Amino acid sequence: QANQLRLYFSSFAYVLMHGLRRLGLAGTDLARAQCTTIRVKLLKIGMRLRISVRKVWLSFSESYPYANDFVEALRNLRCRPVWVPPG
Repeated sequence: QANQLRLYFSSFAYVLMHGLRRLGLAGTDLARAQCTTIRVKLLKIGMRLRISVRKVWLSFSESYPYANDFVEALRNLRCRPVWVPPG
């Protein structure tokens, strides 16, 4: 049971990371990066997050070298149409 749940979590994480690479990082330097590289350079970062009723602000450190790639990936993901199954 525990091993099966662990396999499900690992598979789901891989599918999410593959989708991020394929859709969000297309056209960036990290488009062909491995999952570990994406995790370290884009996901394991410190930032300040401010949330209001209508907006969310992300504040990076001035020395963060991948801020442009992060913003471009976010922009690519937000511009994708949402697929709705028929029926």
